[in-house]
Amino acid sequence: MAVPRFLQLSDVAEVLNISASQTYALVRNGDIKAIKIGGRGQWRVEAQALEDYIQRMYAETQAFVDTHPLGAGESVPED
Repeated sequence: MAVPRFLQLSDVAEVLNISASQTYALVRNGDIKAIKIGGRGQWRVEAQALEDYIQRMYAETQAFVDTHPLGAGESVPED
């Protein structure tokens, strides 16, 4: 089965393991590129746009870790 070119916001939420409202916010503020299609204006995210977002977040996270190393005696937060 071929990977679909476009994903529903619920699919994006599942991939990122976040809520639908968090996904909508990422799309609406432009963090994840998306298109609005159809008469009901349903949002779709291109699979490559999601991958681009994930790679950008990896780079931003690495930059944060590099500039904010875990200090001695600092506790690790629980998820």
